[in-house]
Amino acid sequence: MSFSSLPDCGAFPLVIAAQVGGLALSAWAAGRRAELEELATRHGAVLLRGFAVAGASDFERCVEGMSGGALEYRFRASPRTEVGRHVYTATDYPADQVIFPHNEHSYSPVCPQYLIFYAETPAGEGGETPIGDNREITQRIDPAVKERFLRRGVLYVRNYGAGFGLPWQTVFQTSDRAEVERYCASLGIDFEWKSNGRLCTRQIGPAMIRHPRSGEDIWFNHATFFHVTTLPAPLRQALLAEFGEEDLPPQPYYGDGAPMEAATLEHLRALYRQALRAFAWRTNDVLLVDNVLTVHGRNPYSGFRRILVAMAQTFQPKDLAVGAGELR
Repeated sequence: MSFSSLPDCGAFPLVIAAQVGGLALSAWAAGRRAELEELATRHGAVLLRGFAVAGASDFERCVEGMSGGALEYRFRASPRTEVGRHVYTATDYPADQVIFPHNEHSYSPVCPQYLIFYAETPAGEGGETPIGDNREITQRIDPAVKERFLRRGVLYVRNYGAGFGLPWQTVFQTSDRAEVERYCASLGIDFEWKSNGRLCTRQIGPAMIRHPRSGEDIWFNHATFFHVTTLPAPLRQALLAEFGEEDLPPQPYYGDGAPMEAATLEHLRALYRQALRAFAWRTNDVLLVDNVLTVHGRNPYSGFRRILVAMAQTFQPKDLAVGAGELR
């Protein structure tokens, strides 16, 4: 193996390249889980390049060896297609859309520690999955902004079933209301059934958490990603023309219910964008991402593209919360 980095990216991500043609990643990764997790903690992300990966089923075996197996995608927020056991397409948004950088599932009471991406078919042009160093983002946040979020936490309000966003049946992977209620109750998510089969959920999460392995205090929330002002102007205007703020599919607030300031959100958006590093996918690239230490997004693309993703190992942010916030 050779250990290196990408041009203009420093040590983020670490690149591990196969030196023997046809070396199966599933075989190489077996028994290396602890080593790969340690490298992901140190570097934030590890790009495994030049290995052989024989489609989605073989990728499942890679995930098993690297992280102990893939997780079901529950409490969903983006459209995906399941192509194997808990292996999904990356978000199925139109090719011309940018996906803003975020930590996967950081709005949820249960989050994945790791993401594993697999470039089965890179796009003809574009379609990179930019990643950003969350240590850098955390360090650069204005102290007054950080203190405000630490003290108040983040309230996530989500509305389902009004024609925008995912229906609750997809989000919870069930059409049984009682099952939705049990899931919400088990995780402290408040819920309200509205007319015409609509649902609203509300829950409060921390703005920062302590990294499960390194103990570092890291910015980790979905406030910027979920906020309507982060959306492209045409979509934002369409949503605001259709819904009052209280009925938006997702909308975050401070934990006490107060709205977030426009200047605060723009400050945070700028830091996310400045932290991003992009590289062109190569066929069979596999990217192991520490989901706390690294944010990711997506660039627009043309041509056919199929990037698969799996999530692995759970933790509950409330158990690692930094600051009192408004957590209940």
